[in-house]
Amino acid sequence: MKSLPPGIPFLISHLLLVSAPPFAVYLVCRTLRARDIILPTWFWIIAAALSGPLFYAIHVSNKYRHFRRRAAALGATLPPDLVGKEFGNMDVLRGIIEAFTHGYPSDMFSLGGEMCGPLFQYKIFWDVAYATTDPNVVKTILATEFANYEKGLVCSVEEKLLLADANLSSLVVGAMFHSYTDSLFGTGVFNADGELWNKERISHFELFDRHAETAINKIKERVRSNVAFDFQDLVSRFTLDSATEFLFGSCVHSLNSALPYPHGMSPFSSEAEKSPSERFAHAFGMAQRIVSERPRLGWVWPLKEILKTSTDEHMAVVDAFIEPILQEALRKKEERVKHQNDLDEKESQDEETLLDHLVKQTSDRAILHDEGGRWSRWIRRHTYRTAAALTFGVYLLSQHPAVLKRLRDEIIEHVGPTRRPTYEDIRDMKYLRAFLNETLRLYPPVPFNIRFSIKEGTLPNPDPQGLPVYIPPKTAIAYSVFNMHRDPKFWGPTAEEFDPDRFLDDRVGKYLVPNPFIFLPFNAGPRICLGQQFAYNEMSFFLIRLLQSFSSVSLDLTAQPPDSLPPAEWKEAPGRKGKEQIFPKSHLTLYANGGLWVKMEEADAV
Repeated sequence: MKSLPPGIPFLISHLLLVSAPPFAVYLVCRTLRARDIILPTWFWIIAAALSGPLFYAIHVSNKYRHFRRRAAALGATLPPDLVGKEFGNMDVLRGIIEAFTHGYPSDMFSLGGEMCGPLFQYKIFWDVAYATTDPNVVKTILATEFANYEKGLVCSVEEKLLLADANLSSLVVGAMFHSYTDSLFGTGVFNADGELWNKERISHFELFDRHAETAINKIKERVRSNVAFDFQDLVSRFTLDSATEFLFGSCVHSLNSALPYPHGMSPFSSEAEKSPSERFAHAFGMAQRIVSERPRLGWVWPLKEILKTSTDEHMAVVDAFIEPILQEALRKKEERVKHQNDLDEKESQDEETLLDHLVKQTSDRAILHDEGGRWSRWIRRHTYRTAAALTFGVYLLSQHPAVLKRLRDEIIEHVGPTRRPTYEDIRDMKYLRAFLNETLRLYPPVPFNIRFSIKEGTLPNPDPQGLPVYIPPKTAIAYSVFNMHRDPKFWGPTAEEFDPDRFLDDRVGKYLVPNPFIFLPFNAGPRICLGQQFAYNEMSFFLIRLLQSFSSVSLDLTAQPPDSLPPAEWKEAPGRKGKEQIFPKSHLTLYANGGLWVKMEEADAV
């Protein structure tokens, strides 16, 4: 049964809360009149009108006073407060939305960090939330006290549920998170089998190779016609095709569709002309954008979705996309049961996809649809994350030809100009791994994340001389991987520079080894992404195949849609922001606004 739009229950629940104080005034009026105590009508009208705001002001005041008392009782302090100048901190909310919509990815946290430091609180319509760019605070919420912090807006679907001893408050906190994300991620009962992720199966490299060959042939067509292409679009298709085949055993062949042409040369295909995989990609991207905007509006976000859930139309496209895949998986299961498949058990497991794994455990279509839907959404998130890393990796290669030459030399030395790389090849290529790590450092695919406290607790104070910082129960704490990855306090004076050697020289021991939580491209702690090795292998494989075929990369900014380029005022900004040739933006994952339009040069045949 279709659920109500989130705005309806929000209005109903808050209508009851808002009407309670005036109703109390009415009861007092009736009681006094029954005792012949008559007050003017205007008095009761004013009392009823003011009762709601007064009740809420008292509630908020008591809440803040309680937080101060509890902090003192625990020998802690409250973090600095980002205070706006307008009612309900409306100006702070506008600043957050403006930074998210038109700013650089670091701007959202720089907004408060410059005024308050690396850990601060802010109150949107008097609802308290925390924000941090301090690795020690992040270490606390992700690792040392992770059981007290419910998962946030961007989490791997493979993550385990919170520890079983979490009390009723965890359900309340979980409800906050799920109110943002259920329309996108759904719910489910199965976790990924680690074996599906961690086996270095040869079939992984075979499927990478098939899809990489298709992608590279597409690039060669454009190179030979001297027309720029959107690398972000192409590599998103590559990762989508690879992920769907890996997880479901059924490739969606998104690479078979025509590539878009540069701005002004030929129009992009209309919605009616898009393939099912393109519609799936677009729909999930739109749903991600909607979900990422909800928490930025604070607790009043359902007011934007009174008539309908904004993600419904997009998730209908996503769900329709996976239904044929589920039907085919169930059909195969029925055939196996009927004919008692005689394949060797080990061989069968080696070729097992995730969907095969799920179908083995249940034939319940509702469960499979929800779980399959969850994994189809994981596919899209994986596509965005891996595509983001490859997109910004190629962007950096276009800006640093010496790095491209060194990386290509290592590839030719270890693999040669045409041979398919093996897992051992990738493991031995140290500069390739350093290049990927440096790309992930400067442009982390998931630049921001959020957790919710279950019970009250304390966080490390960024000031070593300060008291621990108190965090109330059921409080959101957002953290910026993007800002931490570029902070000179943690990475030294060259933190803003692109230098893969920082992962090979003594800077590893100086900065990263003492504090590994300064580098979080795949999250950390018990909820670390289980698919990170798969992602590293996929990224490495594609880059090897790409640089075997092409010897140079250059941006073509004339192909870029004009409104997608960085604002002119950025040129005056310090650090990388002032040097950016493209516009990095974020919904749930980082992406290049308007795409990454490049030209490449084919390598000489050897």
